[in-house]
Amino acid sequence: MLFFVLFAVVMGAAHYYIWKRLVLATTRPGRGRRVGTGVVVFLYLLVMAALATGRLGGSGFGAAVAWPGFLWLAGAFYLALFLGVLEVPRAVLLRVARRRRTRGRPVAVGAAGARASAESAADAAEGAAGSGEPPADGIDERPVDPGRRLFIARSLAVAGGVATAGVVTFGATQALGDPVVKRVPVTLGKLDQRLSGYRIAVVSDIHLGPLLGRAHTERIVRMINEQRVDLVAVVGDLVDGTVAELGEAAAPLRDLVSTHGSFFVTGNHEYYSGAEPWLAELERLGVNPLRNERLAIERAGASFDLAGVNDVNGEGFGDGPDFDRALAGRDPARPVVLLAHQPVQVREAAKRGVDLQLSGHTHGGQMFPFHLAVGLQQPVRSGLATVDGTQVYTSNGAGFWGPPVRVGAAPDITVVELRHKFAGR
Repeated sequence: MLFFVLFAVVMGAAHYYIWKRLVLATTRPGRGRRVGTGVVVFLYLLVMAALATGRLGGSGFGAAVAWPGFLWLAGAFYLALFLGVLEVPRAVLLRVARRRRTRGRPVAVGAAGARASAESAADAAEGAAGSGEPPADGIDERPVDPGRRLFIARSLAVAGGVATAGVVTFGATQALGDPVVKRVPVTLGKLDQRLSGYRIAVVSDIHLGPLLGRAHTERIVRMINEQRVDLVAVVGDLVDGTVAELGEAAAPLRDLVSTHGSFFVTGNHEYYSGAEPWLAELERLGVNPLRNERLAIERAGASFDLAGVNDVNGEGFGDGPDFDRALAGRDPARPVVLLAHQPVQVREAAKRGVDLQLSGHTHGGQMFPFHLAVGLQQPVRSGLATVDGTQVYTSNGAGFWGPPVRVGAAPDITVVELRHKFAGR
């Protein structure tokens, strides 16, 4: 509820700003302004409805509201961003227009000067009514001609709209297209050379729900199977809805093929969607949950430990991560690969000597410039990094949450190849 209220306030402010620049500043009082105001109010309500129905899984009503609502959410964000950037040229153009009008109309004296002052005041009032801007009050500058003010406002509104349409269209093609297949070699000092070349497919944040369904799962399964990997790791946020709503959408996961099977750890969205039923359903589909536990993976007489911990949000549901249970008592000479949804969990993993953590959650930022905010919560936004001596790989995820838009963070499926420290030398 708190998130919903904060979201409503932020989006309300964004839509007010959009209305001010796209409606108030570009129209004169009358029918056009009333229609524009109604459109902005409707779009605001559409965004809020999309958020409210976003957990209705694959229902027809949820999808009918979510598609336009979440697309407009991305549009509203980028439109407000571009209009904010355009405030600079807007201020410059208005200042130039004032100066030109001042030079073109000399200041009069006497009775004529009084009439000119009255005309200027009338112009200022008309300009303010058409743009929402207060009239200029400088002694040496007259107000901008209302017609020129409207022209500037409309030109910048068009520029902002075109830029927004371009970015959102590009972002939608990225989000809805095939994930990028990345290949990431990771050297583990303890890895037996007989395990060098072991390949793990990492996929996270699939986010089945009102916008992504069975076809999305089928594509991911096909792409993973084409890689012919040794093991599949699904590191959380598979669903945004219940088993009853999305069980059919998740069903193709039963077709995943690998040498040592498929494994799963919870993400925060599993707890919002009913973690226990989903864990049972995934086990039925042959995707093995690792709930604060580990097992040995063996090949050619050599082995490493594969462990998994619950997401940190599980703490609020009595099902939080337990690193000691998952990692205590293991052979420290054998490397351990940990599945954990959030990169921030690497800090606890490092204390226990984990060699490699595989994570998701961040979406790589999903939409620029949100990339910049990820670092406030997570130690790694995307890719391979080392935190407190432990390597952690963070996937961008194969789906999206909210807007079906990705800008600067293409969806991915990653094939992590474990390598012995002397491999290739």
